[in-house]
Amino acid sequence: MTRMLKKSLESILSPKESEELISAFDQIGDIIIVRIPESLLSKKKIIGETLLDDVKIARSVFCQASAVEGDFRTRNLEIIAGEDNTETEYREFGCKFIVDVENAFFSPRLSTERDRIANMIQDGEIMTNMFAGVGMFSIIAAKKKKCTVYSLDINPIASKLCEKNIKLNKLAGQVISINGDATQIINEQLVDKSDRTLMLLPERSDEFLESAIRTTKNKGIIHYYSHIHADKKSDAGKLSEEHYLQVTPVKSEILGSKIVRPVGPRYYQTVVDVKIFK
Repeated sequence: MTRMLKKSLESILSPKESEELISAFDQIGDIIIVRIPESLLSKKKIIGETLLDDVKIARSVFCQASAVEGDFRTRNLEIIAGEDNTETEYREFGCKFIVDVENAFFSPRLSTERDRIANMIQDGEIMTNMFAGVGMFSIIAAKKKKCTVYSLDINPIASKLCEKNIKLNKLAGQVISINGDATQIINEQLVDKSDRTLMLLPERSDEFLESAIRTTKNKGIIHYYSHIHADKKSDAGKLSEEHYLQVTPVKSEILGSKIVRPVGPRYYQTVVDVKIFK
């Protein structure tokens, strides 16, 4: 795919420009999203048409016009070729999802982490997924294991899509989608409920750590995600462990840590898996 795209873009872009563009390219179902550097914005329409012609299953090409931001974790997309429709069907690990790439949080770049979490969960566990988006982590886990997942999100569009996605898949366990603020839901319904808590909001993990602890049982596990600057890639996991130990108010045993994905130069999304003692 990469070689083919480079070849088709060679008449309009230099090799360096082409490299930059392809590394910022996501295909989700029949939608392509590309982050176009400012220097190439004047060529966005021709880039869009080229991608649409060459990626046979693509129906739409969007340019990302803003970063993912706000409580709903959404972004603005600009149509640059094809049909202006941000909803598509996406498949992963035997599950089918309806996603809205503009109006609800979704990242195809977290598939390895979704699989890792699903493989760690045991039958009979209860998990709270605090920032669930369209329910991908929740549904993949409940497809594989006879677990119960409380799938929380403040964005009503994300919660509605999660409900649709639960119905689309034959699950071994169950997923309960709840729309609202994670802290409030936990305080009202989920205190000491979870064997495992997923807090996939790396830019605001410290703010929600007390809520994650509140929903997690004694000796339960929290998957704590954060964004970490590290001059050496190999240091990122260790630095995120140190950060967690500085901010946590409870006794914790670190089970492991890893880089989930790079998010910028010397900047990484990491996860620390911890067992807590209350």
